[in-house]
Amino acid sequence: ILASILSLVIYWLIRDSRRVRNLSGKYVFITGCETRLGNALAKWLDKRGFCVIAACATEKGGQELRSCSSRSLKTVTLDLADSSSIARAVVFVTLETAGKGLFGLVSNAEVRTPVAPTDWLSIDDFHSVLDVNLLGLIEVTLKLLPLLKKAEGRVVNLINTKGLMAFVGGGYNLSKWGMEAFSDILRREIQHFGVKVSIVEHSFFNAEEVNSDIMERDLLRLWNRLTPEIRDSYGEKYF
Repeated sequence: ILASILSLVIYWLIRDSRRVRNLSGKYVFITGCETRLGNALAKWLDKRGFCVIAACATEKGGQELRSCSSRSLKTVTLDLADSSSIARAVVFVTLETAGKGLFGLVSNAEVRTPVAPTDWLSIDDFHSVLDVNLLGLIEVTLKLLPLLKKAEGRVVNLINTKGLMAFVGGGYNLSKWGMEAFSDILRREIQHFGVKVSIVEHSFFNAEEVNSDIMERDLLRLWNRLTPEIRDSYGEKYF
């Protein structure tokens, strides 16, 4: 037993000591780069020498990122709820990589609200989250798989662990559980092509700020649109 444990420890130490070489010319596409975590990752990989393509929700976010990065970092505006926006971003990435393929796809973009008791929500409320966090992520991944196969790259999906705790209604938790399932399935299916799929489950660690004012304003909006019957069933004290 001790020999088996020691062998396993040695294996993990050897595996973790491996480093990616020749970073120059390796392209990494990151979504959600207007957030603190995505922004910091784009800057860090840029300093390490990767060719970073950073997707931001707004042109302003892209301009701010370019202003404090090297000239090799490129940005593209991306709305994950819009298939045409995804298609334009894929064309941009394809042209930038210039036949070299995509070394890495990091999915970080997400929306968090609305979050509320389930019977306060409509199907559109679920769509507004799932279309970005899950379906948008899947669409981007599917369209970039040919480039990932070409470079024998890797897919890294960042998942906030609070999304894996089913404690409140809405599409956020559903999207994170869906990301887990999608990643686990994809990992097995494309390992034959030399493409790796990883999940990084993170917590807050200054990666984001929770704006309680936005959440409170959103809850008030949902509360005010409820039918009198549902509002009365919960009551003002619950709200």
